[in-house]
Amino acid sequence: MSKRVMYVLLAALAANVYADDWHAWRGPHANGISDETNWNPKGAKTLWTKEMGVGYSSVSVMDGKLYTMGHEPGEEKIGTDTVYCLDAKTGKKIWDHTYSCKTGSYKGPRATPVVEGSNLYTVSREGQVICFEAGSGTVKWETDVLEKTDNENIRWGISSSVVIEGDLLLLNIGDAGMALEKSSGKVVWQSQGKHSYASPVVFDHKGKRCVAIFSTPGLQVVEAKTGKKIDAFDWTTKYDINGADPMVIGDRIFISSGYKHGCAMLDFSSGKLKKVWESDVLMNQFSSSIYIDGYIYGVDGQTKKKGFLRCISAEDGSEQWNMPIGFGSLISAGGKLIALGEGGTLYFAEATPKKYNEISTFETGLAKLCWTPPVLANGIVYCRNDKGTLVAVDVR
Repeated sequence: MSKRVMYVLLAALAANVYADDWHAWRGPHANGISDETNWNPKGAKTLWTKEMGVGYSSVSVMDGKLYTMGHEPGEEKIGTDTVYCLDAKTGKKIWDHTYSCKTGSYKGPRATPVVEGSNLYTVSREGQVICFEAGSGTVKWETDVLEKTDNENIRWGISSSVVIEGDLLLLNIGDAGMALEKSSGKVVWQSQGKHSYASPVVFDHKGKRCVAIFSTPGLQVVEAKTGKKIDAFDWTTKYDINGADPMVIGDRIFISSGYKHGCAMLDFSSGKLKKVWESDVLMNQFSSSIYIDGYIYGVDGQTKKKGFLRCISAEDGSEQWNMPIGFGSLISAGGKLIALGEGGTLYFAEATPKKYNEISTFETGLAKLCWTPPVLANGIVYCRNDKGTLVAVDVR
């Protein structure tokens, strides 16, 4: 009997060698970092390629299924969005769901599907939030959050993915966010005013669950349960764009914006936001940075222009190194950086502040424009471009 139990356990372990899902925007810890270690970028090869429709939605992977979104432009600027569920290893379609949506400038959906248990949540650029049964694609409920809150859409369309917090779905809608009941789509709390493009970030402060919302006026910190405003920090940018997610580092919050604005570290230990330092060394237009062991790694620069992958000190903002990769996006796993340049090149490097130490590069064949961050899940890196070509790169 003991041998039988041992064999069952070994079989289970073998079946889950790559059991590292990426189920939501910014990954399993909502910080752009995966715990996955059993992968090797030097052996990268293309596994499959799929056309998904134009847009910027990233992917979420859970229990062998991949979820993403694309758009097909139509007449009079009205087209159709499609939510896809694919087999994560083969790219074979399991189900899809299509609905009408305005095409808009920079066509297609921006938000990433989020899966929790048997539910899948999506957000359109026009504010249509849909809850699906993740396995079948059956719609459970739909809510138009702009209509429900009487807020206007922003210039380039809603980009905020939902963030699940207990029984709530949090969104960057209104100048201090909003919350829906995740079981029904009913509005629980809301705010009025101009939102922006980042997704909410939930954190703990002195026993209280808080949310950092990077909206048009700047950084807003609110209570997660009620939406009650705690404090705010003014951070107005050109075109009202705050697109990169705030990053909570202990009692501090890092913010960064493009358009020659810069970055800042804010102290929140007292419950009030106070600036620790400010710099123009790292300007995240909309690509969120990551934090590892006292250092911040991020992409500095503007789309279609010269850009750099940079490492700076979280303590004082001083630059440690930079690498010209053009504009791009970044994640990390197993002590390694995974950056996707907007021209379709994957860069794999050690996550170290000492110097830029490149492990390898890989040409995905996507070409411009790759603005969507890559995803690593179960030994596969998923990358897409704005035209909707999705490539699965095997690094197992």
